[in-house]
Amino acid sequence: MAVSDQPDLDTLSLLLRQVARDQLMPRFGQQPARERSAREKADGSLVTEADLAVQQQLVTTLSAQWPDIPLLGEEMSATEQQRLLTDQEAALWCLDPIDGTSNFACGFPGFCISLALLRGGQVELGLVLDPVRDECFGAKRGRGATMNGAPIGPYSPGPQLSDCIAVIDFKRLPKDRVAGLFGADSFRSQRNLGAVALEWCWLGAGRFQLYLHGGQGLWDHAAGRLIATEAGAATRLLAPGSTAPDSSLTLAKRVALGAASGRLLQQWQARVALPLSGG
Repeated sequence: MAVSDQPDLDTLSLLLRQVARDQLMPRFGQQPARERSAREKADGSLVTEADLAVQQQLVTTLSAQWPDIPLLGEEMSATEQQRLLTDQEAALWCLDPIDGTSNFACGFPGFCISLALLRGGQVELGLVLDPVRDECFGAKRGRGATMNGAPIGPYSPGPQLSDCIAVIDFKRLPKDRVAGLFGADSFRSQRNLGAVALEWCWLGAGRFQLYLHGGQGLWDHAAGRLIATEAGAATRLLAPGSTAPDSSLTLAKRVALGAASGRLLQQWQARVALPLSGG
């Protein structure tokens, strides 16, 4: 494979597909559940052998092609993650080797590899590969978003919340705030995929119209949110307990909202009734 001087979406999509073939799908596919066995980390999330193998292969491959760009991975210690994030002007990869590890470990086909390039205090480009559906979403800041090279965009069947499908992660919302999301003028129906980066991409691709998540890490939203935003969706990150948008690159958890349009996002934010304490 030819090496690009600067990271580009085509080259990176080939790299992600290769690591999925090498490390991810052979451990999913038709393998028995024991081959996908997971252990619980200190924060309660799961990690499998596949998470570590995907991260290691991408660390090796990316450093060989772009040796001056270090990688911040979810399966690193918090100390190492913070050290890498300190210099926000320098280029830095941000990787979630498997977003949706619980799905992967249970054999549920809703997981992905998420990779973003951070530079100058913002996300410069992002890719999210769904290896089950062979869908690779990508975006470069200011240049729109694609799926397998074809442009994507949000879609809404109508201008009101009641016209929309909502994806909501209820686990990370304050329990006393859940009931207020429902009502005669609320969303048409509700889903939860359990893979944050894919949820952002599906919002950008028009597969649902409203989004709410109470506690996303940087590796959860970096690539996916850029893709949704570049596709034309309205998106917002906020610190828990705040009503002010905050898109700074931080390891702190963020409340995430999104909608197929700015008008829908205004209605959705009013329904959600910020601030949220996050999760």
